Amino acid sequence: MVRKDETPNMVESFAEFKALKNIDKATMVSVLEDSFRSALTKMFDTDANIDVIMNPDKGDVQIFQNFEVVPDGEVTKPNLQISLSDARADDDPDVEIGEDHTKEIFITDFGRRAILILRQTLQTKILDMQKKAIYEKFKEMEGELVSGEVYQTWSRETLLQDDEKNDLFLSKSESIPGDFFRKGEHVWAVIHQVDNKNNNPKIYVSRTSETFLRRLFERDIPEVMDGLVHIRAIARIPGERAKIAVESMDDRIDPVGTCVGIKGSRIHGIVRELHNENIDVIQYTSNPSLFIQRALSPARIKSIHLDEDEKRAEVFLEPDQVSLAIGKGGLNIKLASKLTGYTIDVFRDSPADAAEEEDIYLDEFKDEIDGWVIDALKDMGCITAKSVLKTPRQELIDKADLEEDTVDEVIRILAAEFEDEAEAPAEAEAPAEAPAETEPEAETPAEPAAEQ
Repeated sequence: MVRKDETPNMVESFAEFKALKNIDKATMVSVLEDSFRSALTKMFDTDANIDVIMNPDKGDVQIFQNFEVVPDGEVTKPNLQISLSDARADDDPDVEIGEDHTKEIFITDFGRRAILILRQTLQTKILDMQKKAIYEKFKEMEGELVSGEVYQTWSRETLLQDDEKNDLFLSKSESIPGDFFRKGEHVWAVIHQVDNKNNNPKIYVSRTSETFLRRLFERDIPEVMDGLVHIRAIARIPGERAKIAVESMDDRIDPVGTCVGIKGSRIHGIVRELHNENIDVIQYTSNPSLFIQRALSPARIKSIHLDEDEKRAEVFLEPDQVSLAIGKGGLNIKLASKLTGYTIDVFRDSPADAAEEEDIYLDEFKDEIDGWVIDALKDMGCITAKSVLKTPRQELIDKADLEEDTVDEVIRILAAEFEDEAEAPAEAEAPAEAPAETEPEAETPAEPAAEQ
């Protein structure tokens, strides 16, 4: 056995290895053994006949050197051979020529300088393995949510430390406008990037990425974490406003209501974490027209023209709805474009003949038309009565997946509404005598066709 009083300088190095949680035992033993073999090779020119037995749990090591026994006076390789008399004198009286003789080497035999070099080598390897383990651990965690305690704040960067005292760097560009941290405060962020330049891992976190918002929803809303509600798209301007499209995997679950909660109870914590950043939660649909309509909420759209190839959408609205669609500072339309993937152009719908263009939203006909039929028509992009009437009958049957009788009944109800409006002024006209001749009125010029 190794005498404990002869290995005190190595115990601390073993203890350091035992404390490394992210390094498996096999790797630890391998590195320790390589370090000892490297030192032994320098001492004996070879390690071919040396056995190194590691015992990291106890913090010690045993080293044995195996010699071939040769006749006295025939030793030509002192590091590999031993004379018969020397072998018998070394507590092995029964050994014979040609057999092996084993001697234990103690660390103190290395010499003071060799022990110091060995210990420094071990410490260097420990540090390298720590850095490698940290890099690999956090590289796999990119995009994951982490919490860190504010350790120090500079003008362009804030240093956080997680529970294991790993350094996390939050730059000003990745902080939400208005972020102000105090030392000791706990801050949530996502791991944004992990670098390992010159074997010196550096972990960068972010609070402005869309992934951060996604992870907060997963943290605070169980249905999102469990996969019952999927987040299909996110658009965000940090500190200002965000739009998030959600879809339910269960028909019994309302995705928007689930995420918002009663009186906003569920989303309140997320908004507070983002410094009161407004979050619009909308229901995702694969129908681009309806998706754009929902994304531009609270504006009410009159009609949409899509160019699928160019991914552009021309949206026509009543004049009083244009400002709602664009939003303060253009935020609403900018986020809607980012969320849907379409370049959205907004136009004022100002026809020359206002009476001719007067329209009614389909929701106004719920007393006469079943709600599921209205939803089917809206899913194909028809959200007003006239948009339905302008669509070919067969297209309504095919795209809305409705029966012919149902489509005919819908057309009859919608057409009757406009026929009644057209007949009303005609009944009022009953002049007693022909009016006097007057000069014809000048035709009212139309407003500009579109304003983008």
